[in-house]
Amino acid sequence: MRSDAARLRIKGGELAARPYSRLLGSGAMSGTFRAHVGFLFLCLTSLRGQGRYLDVQENEITPEGLLSLLNSELKRELPDDVVYRRPLRCLDMISVEGQFTFSADRPQLNCAAFFIGEPTDVISVEYNAVDIDCRGGDFVKVFDGWVMKGEKFPSSQDHQLPLFERYVDYCDSGSVRRTIHASQNVAMIFFRLHQPGSGFTITVRKLRNPFPCNIISQTPEGSFTMVIPQQHKNCSFSIIYPVEIQIGELSLGHINDFKRSLPGCAGSGDFVELLGGNGVDTSKMYPVADLCYSFNGPAQMKIGCDNTVVRMVSSGKFINRVTFQYRLLNRQELQKLKGNSVEDFCFIE
Repeated sequence: MRSDAARLRIKGGELAARPYSRLLGSGAMSGTFRAHVGFLFLCLTSLRGQGRYLDVQENEITPEGLLSLLNSELKRELPDDVVYRRPLRCLDMISVEGQFTFSADRPQLNCAAFFIGEPTDVISVEYNAVDIDCRGGDFVKVFDGWVMKGEKFPSSQDHQLPLFERYVDYCDSGSVRRTIHASQNVAMIFFRLHQPGSGFTITVRKLRNPFPCNIISQTPEGSFTMVIPQQHKNCSFSIIYPVEIQIGELSLGHINDFKRSLPGCAGSGDFVELLGGNGVDTSKMYPVADLCYSFNGPAQMKIGCDNTVVRMVSSGKFINRVTFQYRLLNRQELQKLKGNSVEDFCFIE
């Protein structure tokens, strides 16, 4: 991709900027509901074979079951003084604030619930009541991020905490940490209960984040502006769909005269890269393109991967900002990408 204002390096060459349309073709999924269905289906199926984290082969989810799960999580307009309450399932997705209770009617040894908010949210999980046998092998653990197929989001290189601090085990912390705040708009809880009648109740809240960093999008289309205000860190915006990305504006604080001592943009210290892959760990994804220079777009490309990521690396010396839009690719576009692609695992144009 190349425009007069920007130089966008791409594996295998450069791509010209093109006009952008947000209209989906006839083969695309339409509506927020079906977008959420696809998102939830990916999350649930990705749990299979997760090694020591989870083994949910006994939890067979049907399409009807997915619709039932999702129906209960559609956004609700409730009065401010009314708390949304419902039972928590062994395998669950929570996208609303409220109070959730799990009560085991039989041994439940491999359970997890995923929490997700809007990009500008951070997730808070509070223990209201816990009745488990820690000595008997029960546990309830909150994880700061998501784990899928053994991969973690945010990756270890993009999170400010070491991995062991991102797990908070109730049996270890007890009442000392009754409330756990995640670092981004996603978190999850693992739990194992051996005895019927064991259980717990948690309250999930969404807190405002003035400078969101490391985000998973709930939907396959939208727009976002990522800002890193003179902080030395990396931030990723993950879209778990094949999408078209349009970069509308990129503002990098450094002067564009850096010397390329490393391949790509790494020598600049401040840059944005586009990644594609089938997992959630950005350190294991394919580097599709990088942007080292400030520009006003448009610059766009189509990435037919299960997961597309806009990742900003910041040295901490400058205020860096990137604005982008994204939309779901329709079936015709995916077929075209697949036919033209030389890549083995995802399709890029």
